[in-house]
Amino acid sequence: MIRVNPLLHDTASPPIPEAQGWARRYGGGRGPLVDLAQAVPGYPPHPGILEALASAASSPLLAGYGAILGDQDLRTAYARHVAGIFGVPIRPAEVAVTAGCNQAFFAAVLALAKAGDAVILPSPWYFNHKMTLDMLGIEARAVPASAEDGFVPDPGRISEAIDGRVRAVVLISPNNPTGAVYPPETLRAIHRICRDRGVALLLDETYRDFLADAGTRPHDLFGQPGWQDTLVELYSFSKSFCIPGHRLGAVVAGEAFLAEFAKVMDCIQICAPRIGQHALAATLDPMAAWREENRREIIGRAQAFRSAAARFDGWRLDAIGAYFAFLRHPFDAPAAVVAERLAEERGVLCLPGSYFGPGNESHLRIAFANADRAAIEGLPDRFQNLTIG
Repeated sequence: MIRVNPLLHDTASPPIPEAQGWARRYGGGRGPLVDLAQAVPGYPPHPGILEALASAASSPLLAGYGAILGDQDLRTAYARHVAGIFGVPIRPAEVAVTAGCNQAFFAAVLALAKAGDAVILPSPWYFNHKMTLDMLGIEARAVPASAEDGFVPDPGRISEAIDGRVRAVVLISPNNPTGAVYPPETLRAIHRICRDRGVALLLDETYRDFLADAGTRPHDLFGQPGWQDTLVELYSFSKSFCIPGHRLGAVVAGEAFLAEFAKVMDCIQICAPRIGQHALAATLDPMAAWREENRREIIGRAQAFRSAAARFDGWRLDAIGAYFAFLRHPFDAPAAVVAERLAEERGVLCLPGSYFGPGNESHLRIAFANADRAAIEGLPDRFQNLTIG
């Protein structure tokens, strides 16, 4: 047999295919499958975006290699977009475009840390972040966030976990998997700790477009003097623009960091897909009203799930926000057993909390963006009288 990298061999396999296998055993007795497992938008891209993609696909100019850090038109448009959200100047030179946010994370970690270093992950964590660190030989140092605290990490506990081996602290807000939205003061406190201790703050804001309060600035970190020395912000265009298959994400960071980041990008992809870059540059501003409609739709689905969960006998909603909810089940059984039973018998597919780190056996992660309100409103009948054992 071919001998593979032992670090890769010891890395957990992608978990969603396992859950999808449970759903394939569902017989359909409760109606159509309700897929609450994968964080994908449950509505199509705007026709204008599809037209822009089709037009870009026919351009011979976009069939060639592009700039490593992204085409200039999208870097400029996105810098202007971020500056509008946060009310501070962001320069195109402080933007990089990647093939999705997972690639942005992978390249950023590789630019920040080497094998034997450590990166702090609040737990529950996003499983792809943990997988990346494991395969690179970087310690994923867990700092638990509790349901009692709304799954918001404690800055003091993060500070205590930083030692000479820690190279970065990773935060996701709004959070995947819990849905928790971190208060600006918490983000500011953790950013200050990272700055003072000389480690990077890697902030994943994939779901920031789905905050409940429209127009609210998520934080003031880009307004902090010298933010470029500490902050690396990640983003995905997949959710807001409904184009996950076109694989486009972005990084906002200091120019010095992006110069090193570019070395990684040149080795793993050379440039992000150019057709999508061109289409996004043309539609980023014109689609603002459509994206606002989508934000309101997702907030409506969150409200529908909150109302539905209140009717789940014995279950408890511990956190909800943006695309996700973290739901405590009432059984003395592992979360995977509960999730498998829900999928096979009730036709409700969700992910067990154990996929997101140890200590989460009492929870299921719900991703409700992929289900319409009618499906969500019908969930109480499927959860009622579920038995385990």
